[in-house]
Amino acid sequence: MLIDTHSHIYTEDFSEDIADVIQRAYENEVRKIVLPNIDSSSVKKMLNLTEQYPQICYPLMGLHPTSVTEDYEDELQLVEFWLQKQKFYGIGEIGIDLYWDKTFIKEQTDAFRRQIRLAVKYDLPIVVHFRESFDEVITVLKEEMQPGLTGVFHSFSGTLEQAQQVVELGFMLGVNGVVTFKNSGMDKVIEKVDPSHIILETDSPYLTPVPFRGKRNESSYLVYVAQKVAELHQISVHELARLSSNNAERLFRI
Repeated sequence: MLIDTHSHIYTEDFSEDIADVIQRAYENEVRKIVLPNIDSSSVKKMLNLTEQYPQICYPLMGLHPTSVTEDYEDELQLVEFWLQKQKFYGIGEIGIDLYWDKTFIKEQTDAFRRQIRLAVKYDLPIVVHFRESFDEVITVLKEEMQPGLTGVFHSFSGTLEQAQQVVELGFMLGVNGVVTFKNSGMDKVIEKVDPSHIILETDSPYLTPVPFRGKRNESSYLVYVAQKVAELHQISVHELARLSSNNAERLFRI
């Protein structure tokens, strides 16, 4: 069994064929799919999908850093409103993004801190977005660290030294299609990280693995990520699936 620990298959990209997407995932042994939230506009679509497929889809609640603007206080209030209203399996996707826009870096940092505190309050793991912001994210995490706080650095694309810092914090590395890209360099990093610190993800509809790179990503393609990581560690896909799925089940309690 495989677990896709990061997928946005509730977005408009899948509005025409979501049943087929779920079916293909199931046929490729992807039996659980974790759905990180983006912002207030995505909550309803995400929850509708989890209601349709409650044994497969597991929702998270959070405010994505690229959705942090002047009204982020209102967005954070809605995050806590939903956390009080029903069950979620983590806080995410949260963090700091300095790739697209640095206008709201102060607000992003504050939103990140406050959502880490929500994770501590509700005893939930966090899913960390850190595009071009590893140092900033690590600094905040170390300042906010509390016993029991854990999570995953989603779409890990850092150096081996950065991977070691993540592991030392007690966090997982989320590995996706980037590891299959010829010139990404992630194969050299991931082969040196023990599978006990790895969970698998797609980040659908983005970061489609080889051999489908350039097309819309979906959860069924997780098998190609698993094959690559298994090859790097010179173990069977079955064993890699067992290890990564156990990690995911333990982290998200699913």
